[in-house]
Amino acid sequence: MDAKLFFDPVSEELCSSISDPHSFFKNIHVYHEELPQLKGMQIALIGLTEDRGGLVPSAGAADEIRKKLYSLKKGHGEYRIIDLGNMRNGVNLEESYLRLKEICEFLVGKSILPVIVGGSHDMDYGQFMAYESLDKLVNLINVDAYLDIKDGDKPCHEHIEKILLHEPNYLFNYSHLAFQSYLINETALNGLEKLYFEAYRVGVIKNNITDMEPVVRDGDMLSFDMGSIRSSDAPGTARPQPFGLTGEEACQLCWYAGLNEKMSSVGIYDYYPENDDKSGKTASIAATMIWYFIEGFYHRKNEQGFRDNDYMKFVVSMPSEPEMIIFYKSKLSEKWWMEVPLPEENRKYTRNFIVPCRYEDYQTAQTGEVPDRYVTTHARLI
Repeated sequence: MDAKLFFDPVSEELCSSISDPHSFFKNIHVYHEELPQLKGMQIALIGLTEDRGGLVPSAGAADEIRKKLYSLKKGHGEYRIIDLGNMRNGVNLEESYLRLKEICEFLVGKSILPVIVGGSHDMDYGQFMAYESLDKLVNLINVDAYLDIKDGDKPCHEHIEKILLHEPNYLFNYSHLAFQSYLINETALNGLEKLYFEAYRVGVIKNNITDMEPVVRDGDMLSFDMGSIRSSDAPGTARPQPFGLTGEEACQLCWYAGLNEKMSSVGIYDYYPENDDKSGKTASIAATMIWYFIEGFYHRKNEQGFRDNDYMKFVVSMPSEPEMIIFYKSKLSEKWWMEVPLPEENRKYTRNFIVPCRYEDYQTAQTGEVPDRYVTTHARLI
């Protein structure tokens, strides 16, 4: 991939006043006049100016978020981060989707995690299509107040429907976080349940956000609509809502996503500068969300295997089918997983054999009841 054909460089005016050697900007590689080498990079920032699928203009969103992000302090770890600039739009919206697909496909194939910033939420369709040729099933985490399944006549109203109906089908699980019941079609929600997909109301998340950690830990890609954050914290969205996640809760979910070793692409969408306040509050929250994702990324503990001494294994005998459920607990992070046996004919799903769970799921199994997460995962496998 010739990146110079796909990207416009970052304007030097965005960072000309930043001189602090400890700033985020001074510790990453930025495409200005010459494109830095991709070799050795771990994370690539991608700005989007594509807003033809959205409700209001948002072309300047990525640069406004950059202004806030660049001024933050460098976090933990030895940063190997590149800002590739803003992706050039296609002649039409479909071509923009395909461009983003090609870029993300290339980066993920090189083990470089793309962090997509700006653009309307329907651009996550391009993010999703990047996995089509990577020979892997995908678990999608979507954070949005709306379901975006036939919610209107704009592409941003139906992009989730396009993902669910995409052929070939490589979507294994879809988890929708922070929906608001009075904003969605109950029929569409029931459709997700029939497919054994997961949906969590914003009130459930606010009641105990730590319950979302194993949900996010099971994701391969994250699509985050800034409109899921309440308008008092983030007024700069297309459809601001008085209720929703707080900025702190949004950052917490991004921290979980960063810690997740499976997470291989992230998109922060639906920021509209014209609706933001004078201080750029929404841009600040988006920048901080990215910062927390990166901070989580550099705190990953390489918890990929379950056969060594870093894990404790618990076998719970059940009174009926299944005969037993096997749990694993990490000695490093104290996180839990459970094993879901697969039918012989479905061995292609081996990567989903062990799924993240909570300690409460282990406690549920000890009472003789099968945890809900076990039931839904098993249902998707058969």
